[in-house]
Amino acid sequence: MSDANVHVQLNQKQDYQFDIHFGGEIPALMGDEPPPLGQGLGPSPVQLLAAAVGNCMSDSLLFALRKFKQKPEPLKCDVYPQVGRSAEGRLRVLSIRVVLTLGVPAAALEHLDRVLGQFESFCTVAQSVGQGVDISVEVLDGLGVRLK
Repeated sequence: MSDANVHVQLNQKQDYQFDIHFGGEIPALMGDEPPPLGQGLGPSPVQLLAAAVGNCMSDSLLFALRKFKQKPEPLKCDVYPQVGRSAEGRLRVLSIRVVLTLGVPAAALEHLDRVLGQFESFCTVAQSVGQGVDISVEVLDGLGVRLK
């Protein structure tokens, strides 16, 4: 889970649309602001941040479960960033709510309490972003039972 030499390049297409290049064989992605600034033809920076937090949190949960040779697939992750005004009146991401859903019932997994107690600490992105933005995490099993 190391990204020691990450380089992402953004090239403006027009207005608020940027082609985002990740290098190698990874296809480029176009980002765009929603109206009225942009046209909403690609994910916004807030959506990309939410995706990064959710993807990393999902990876961390999967990693923690697989350490115990568990099979929770397929995982699902819903991320809800709350955007509002700062004290200065500027738009900011105020909080991020992450809801992870396992693909199986909790009873099908061993060591679940231990996993739920530690997996968040493996998430590089959420641990970094969380220093400035409140991140809350919920975990549901495949039956919809809230585990965390």
